[in-house]
Amino acid sequence: MAQSKNKIIIIAAPSGSGKTSVVRHLLKTMPGELAFSISATTRRPRNHEKDRVDYYFITIEEFRNRITANEFVEWEMVYEGKYYGTLKSEMDRIWKNHRAPLLDVDVQGGIHVQQQFPDTSLSLFIEPPSIEELERRLRARATETPESLIARISKASYELSFKNQFDRIIINDNLDRACQEAEDIVRKFLIP
Repeated sequence: MAQSKNKIIIIAAPSGSGKTSVVRHLLKTMPGELAFSISATTRRPRNHEKDRVDYYFITIEEFRNRITANEFVEWEMVYEGKYYGTLKSEMDRIWKNHRAPLLDVDVQGGIHVQQQFPDTSLSLFIEPPSIEELERRLRARATETPESLIARISKASYELSFKNQFDRIIINDNLDRACQEAEDIVRKFLIP
């Protein structure tokens, strides 16, 4: 693993909170400082997601083999049979390019990474304005079955109970403002 002086930016949130939009903003406005850390997952690609760009889409068997080989910084079974994780090799790849990995992770994954890198990580929790708004956003995506929507809402309520374990909480009631707030916080953190 690379030296501990390497910084890490962790963005976590319940599904539908606007985390991906904040991550895209940071990558667009800070391309010389940040690089997207591509997570590994066992779920199927959505819409126009590409392997090795949006995620490393791998089988459950390969994921479990990588767990056994200690190849992950963090990993979680986020939903039944659906694993997500951050590969150590991905972090090293980004650090070698003199950038900070930007991790778009599950709430538990974010907590695990910051516990491993307490002095060199910045963790941001993107909070929806309400559970009702979160449900509206998830319905608008039209990617959920009724069962998966219920599971995501239930998980979101649980994940909100961990928000105070993050360095900063950003309430996403206005996406432009949330993106700018995240950018300001990250820029200050990355100043040597």
